[in-house]
Amino acid sequence: MATYDELRSRIETLVDPGFKKTLKEVDGIKKLTVGPTGVVEVELYFSKPGGPEEQKFKIDLIKLVKIELGFPGIKVIFSKSEYVDQDVKQIKYLGIASGKGGVGKSTVTANLAVALTRLGKKVGIIDADIYGASIPQILKVDIKPLGGTEDDLMIPLIGEGIEVISTEFFMPRDKPIMWRGPMLGKMLSHYFGGVKWADDTDYVLIDLPPGTGDVALDINKFAQHTKMLIVTTPHPNAAHVAVKAGLGAQQIGHDVVGVVENMSYFLNSCSNKREYIFGSGGGNSVANTLGVQLLSQIPIGQPTEGKYVYQKNEPAGIIYDNLASQVIDLLD
Repeated sequence: MATYDELRSRIETLVDPGFKKTLKEVDGIKKLTVGPTGVVEVELYFSKPGGPEEQKFKIDLIKLVKIELGFPGIKVIFSKSEYVDQDVKQIKYLGIASGKGGVGKSTVTANLAVALTRLGKKVGIIDADIYGASIPQILKVDIKPLGGTEDDLMIPLIGEGIEVISTEFFMPRDKPIMWRGPMLGKMLSHYFGGVKWADDTDYVLIDLPPGTGDVALDINKFAQHTKMLIVTTPHPNAAHVAVKAGLGAQQIGHDVVGVVENMSYFLNSCSNKREYIFGSGGGNSVANTLGVQLLSQIPIGQPTEGKYVYQKNEPAGIIYDNLASQVIDLLD
């Protein structure tokens, strides 16, 4: 059986597949001990915990420790690495959250992504609203079997020039998803660790399910520094629940960067006046409670071209471009 120093030295030579650098170079060993019976316990910082890379790396590690170095057993724990590779462009994540369904969160996500592309940014979307995935329909994604890379990473599909990954790509059409928490976590691990985004991708927007359930909690495991945007409507009931989503995000360590009030008003073309169908004040109430800005108030309406995406010359499109500009300032 090898010595402790030999054990540590050999583990440090293993290459983290996400960074393509050794564990020593990325300071990947969090904790390493050898128990009285010779069982090795190791905690590692890893670029892609939960993904297929983790399993392959674990097998290589076990072979090294048990077969090559002669230890009787090994226990391994992986956690997300915070190492920043200066040679690799870092994708910035923005979660789009709401307290309740029906406030137009997915429509806001898609239109914000389109607006960001109009401002020259390369954008992807993780459709993490697993039970109510709708991003492929909003962006008119041509659903087909996903391609893959040589190292088994999924290549997203494209809609409106935006990369998209969604459960809609893996389930029969119109079949409901009835999963418990562990399955949700497993799917998220593939979304965050098993997708090959384009090399020039600037932002990945995460369309979260409403509320503060398993997915919202698990995001912190896979993307710890995700910033959050909260979507509400002006109605007091929606605002009340949106506050809970925002406070929950802050409680687990996310930076809530602002609030979007969707369905804010209806612009009556006859009188050219705003009609507040769902009341007013909800967005300001949420923003004040969370201590952030109300970034945008988006009116009720329908795009003139297509079903869900506003063009840059439409009033709502101009509002989304302004929102996108603010988001760029907040993320960069």
